[in-house]
Amino acid sequence: MNEYQKEMIFNELATIKKCSPFYAKKYDGIDVESIRSQEDFEKLPFTDKGDLREAYPLGLAAVPEKDIVRIHSSSGTTGTPVVIPYTKKDVDDWAIIFERCYRMAGVTEKDRIHITPGYGLWTAGIGFQAGCERLGAMAIPMGPGNTEKQLRMMEDLKSTVLCATSSYALLLSEEIKKRGIRDKLCLRKGIIGSERWGDKMRKAIAEELGVDFYDIYGLTEIYGPGIGISCDYRNGIHMWDDYIYFEIIDPKTGKVLPDGEYGELVITTLRKEGAPLIRYRTHDLTRIIPGECPCGSRFPRIDIIVGRTDDMIKVKGVNMFPAQFEETFATMKDATSEYQIMIDHLEGRDIITVYFETPATGDARAAAEQELMEKIKSKLNVTIVPKAVDIGYLPRSEKKTNRIFDNRY
Repeated sequence: MNEYQKEMIFNELATIKKCSPFYAKKYDGIDVESIRSQEDFEKLPFTDKGDLREAYPLGLAAVPEKDIVRIHSSSGTTGTPVVIPYTKKDVDDWAIIFERCYRMAGVTEKDRIHITPGYGLWTAGIGFQAGCERLGAMAIPMGPGNTEKQLRMMEDLKSTVLCATSSYALLLSEEIKKRGIRDKLCLRKGIIGSERWGDKMRKAIAEELGVDFYDIYGLTEIYGPGIGISCDYRNGIHMWDDYIYFEIIDPKTGKVLPDGEYGELVITTLRKEGAPLIRYRTHDLTRIIPGECPCGSRFPRIDIIVGRTDDMIKVKGVNMFPAQFEETFATMKDATSEYQIMIDHLEGRDIITVYFETPATGDARAAAEQELMEKIKSKLNVTIVPKAVDIGYLPRSEKKTNRIFDNRY
């Protein structure tokens, strides 16, 4: 915690119970105004998504209703929605940090930015657009879907930057290859966010589109996408630590971990007015990368998100994450990045079936199945049923792709 962050956090704690009924209730009995050290700060209870759902619809507001100019809601499809109110300053601040993301990726006012993430209650599309307009580039606000029109506009308007989820970027790249139109496009950059994607998928999309890719990070509860992005060295995500303070904790004990160790990312907002959050558990698993980045940026880095605490599945007593399967596919010559895991309970036991796309046929396909089974057994000590399928067999998504289907419950 640097001196600027301390000042911002302690100032916020001095008024948070007066401004926020949500935190007045959460911190009932805690003298937050007396907190003046990082050690004391780390004793404060965490805020979690469950707390935010209980505050539905506008219980998170820390300003009078007349000062709320916009609301956004998380993209989750289960449970009570999380609604985040924004003031005009929050909206302006979000555009400022999003412009930083574009500049970090080498995007300039001369670019034409093709925006495919969704608009509406979701934070994505409008965040990409606001940052683009502040930068002074041309926004092409497509939103998701209608791939035919996407490709036509991409070609006719000479889009140079693609903003998308990795799933939709993959779908577009496959369509571009199928139609043989890559040489008609002007794409040079890809800014990808909203879901984790492995190196194999990243490489495949980059080669098909002929672009440099950057990972952008964010979540609705903390502005939206744009609180961090990778640089040209692609060795982590630079986080805007003058707007957020972040910690890495052990997800089980809540203990703060030292730099370099993997754990759960926890974020505290430093400037948010509408819905400030203190020690918010993101459930994203990463680590703080120690040392300076070769790019010269002073902003600290977290590693690429390796998974989520709620992505974990337990089968036959073993904890598994999607990232572990992606790491395995990355080592296989005859496997693409696309896979799907089905977990069923049949005849008294759990069965894990892993579908994966491959260009291989005949004996080579059977060998790929055997290779996957052996590697997963070695890595996770569980036996799977491997099912190799043709490229394009598994569903593609315009938003996020669901990889794991647990049919046991």
